[in-house]
Amino acid sequence: MYRVVSSLCFVSMIFSCSPVRRALQREMKATEEKFQDHTGFILYDPEKKTSVYEHNAARYFTPASNTKIFTLYASLNILPDSVPALRYLIKGDSMIFWGTGDPSFLYKNVYTNGRAFSFLKGSDKKLYFSSANFHTTHFGPGWAWDDYNEYYSAERSSFPVYGNIFTVEYKPAHLKIQPVYFTKHLTFGEGDGKPKLIRNPDNNGFKFYPSAVSDFNAEIPFKVDAVLTSHLLIDTLRKDVQISDIPLTTVAKTLYSIPSDSLYRVMMQESDNFIAEQLLLLCSGVLSDTLKPEITIKYAQNKFLQDLPDKPLWVDGSGLSRYNLFTPRSIVRLWEKLYELVPRERLFSILAVGGKSGTIRNLYKADKPYIFGKTGSLRNNHCLSGYLVTRKGKTLIFSFMNSNFTVPGSEIRQNMQTILKLIYEKY
Repeated sequence: MYRVVSSLCFVSMIFSCSPVRRALQREMKATEEKFQDHTGFILYDPEKKTSVYEHNAARYFTPASNTKIFTLYASLNILPDSVPALRYLIKGDSMIFWGTGDPSFLYKNVYTNGRAFSFLKGSDKKLYFSSANFHTTHFGPGWAWDDYNEYYSAERSSFPVYGNIFTVEYKPAHLKIQPVYFTKHLTFGEGDGKPKLIRNPDNNGFKFYPSAVSDFNAEIPFKVDAVLTSHLLIDTLRKDVQISDIPLTTVAKTLYSIPSDSLYRVMMQESDNFIAEQLLLLCSGVLSDTLKPEITIKYAQNKFLQDLPDKPLWVDGSGLSRYNLFTPRSIVRLWEKLYELVPRERLFSILAVGGKSGTIRNLYKADKPYIFGKTGSLRNNHCLSGYLVTRKGKTLIFSFMNSNFTVPGSEIRQNMQTILKLIYEKY
């Protein structure tokens, strides 16, 4: 039996207004007929250091993009205020450079100051790119293999260019591809009235099926390797970039680019999977000479997360993997740790805001924003957690996790919104 709360005890603990109790009871009775009991919820008062209410708070759920909360916390503890853009070593008339995992190079989804681009473009040295410090797979464990053609499943790499995606814009009789490098990989198929683009899963060849009447826009991940990275750099820098296999050396210097908060904000507000994955690589590059997400995850768990109520099963940065499993009470504890680590104004500016920004810009609307947090969605799973500021100005922390439902996600979100709005108005 699906319940957002286990009994009217939840209502009596929070609300004193009998009409509200009756309204919630009616809502529960209606939803019990549709949903199964795959919901976890916890409401926590950080000032009193106590839980207001818990339902399945110790049960493990699929977090989806709530995984990014863990990535954010690790990054805030490991990365400097500015993003390491690349490592480099000058030897005579040559410069060897290694990627750090910085996702911002020519990535249209994030602010960039162009510092790395200008540095490489303006160098009078012969450029050699080495990916020898990249020691992981391009896809994370537990990712769905058939997502390879979707924008949200861009490959991980040491030196991303264009966010490791290319864009396609089509209007009848006119096709535009950016970067234009990928135009040579294009072939055409016979359309069936609906335009679509399918990339070969094994290479960067792709086929476009046009339409005589319909427009088409898409972002498609490309397959990454050192050769392609060098070709894209040659194409955009307008200068030669050779490939090297020289290992990263400890005497290499570091070039820094944009403020780290620029990445955190896009990751948390727009739920950018690519940035999340690359942040774990950036962190591992600070901790070691190797870009490998497992280094960051292991370090963060041992160094920062030992005090969580339940050990997280954490395997990637974005939450694309269904191997991730967290409990609502551990997520709330992590939000509390973030609240203690980062000044409130800065922290709230990074997060999605109900009715205002990010993935909840069209939800949780009120005269004054009251939800600041992070969503998480995979098929049959939806989560929301973060901070709830009541009408009276009290700040609470919550985690709402729903897994394995078979109804439309819109019904789950509406039910969550009803409960959270009641807390906002009456607590």
